[in-house]
Amino acid sequence: MTGRIEELAHEIVRLQQELDREIERRRTALGWSLKARLVEFEQGIVAEHKRLRMGLTEFFARSSWRTIATAPVIYSLIVPFVIIDIWVSLYQAICFRAYGIARVRRSDHIAFDRGSLAYLNGIEALNCAYCSYGNGVISYVREVAARTEQYWCPIKHALKVTGAHERYQAFLEYGDAEGYRARLEAFREALRTDKVDAA
Repeated sequence: MTGRIEELAHEIVRLQQELDREIERRRTALGWSLKARLVEFEQGIVAEHKRLRMGLTEFFARSSWRTIATAPVIYSLIVPFVIIDIWVSLYQAICFRAYGIARVRRSDHIAFDRGSLAYLNGIEALNCAYCSYGNGVISYVREVAARTEQYWCPIKHALKVTGAHERYQAFLEYGDAEGYRARLEAFREALRTDKVDAA
């Protein structure tokens, strides 16, 4: 990486840390904290949440016909999500083990914590669980694909890529043939210890 690119990458990390601190301050303001991956609310907040829960009758009465008509289509995506979840888990169990790549922890990407919020009714909790699973699977698959890309082709594209994974910025510049030959093994070695950058 050039000096300016490295400087910008460090600034991004610094800003992410600042964002994390701000999120923690917001959690405190909302009266909850995280302990051993479990959410704890301050006393009295759960009772207030239950008071704000919408009953199913009111929920369905407020739902538009579009929401009800498209729900089966939306929920039909569960089938490809489950298939890709199983297939990618099998893929990394076989291939990552064969190449010595640190495996992606699925639990780091899929979290089912929103369904236990007391202000959500049963349908809203189910919707949250569905979205948690779908987006979690996509995040999990993306990290498996990112590690695969780092192993086989840690080269940036010539064209701009929107929303590239976090490993991408450390990849070699497009056209850097000398760097590719000199550093490919370092990128692979970094994966054995689950590092993003092969520096």
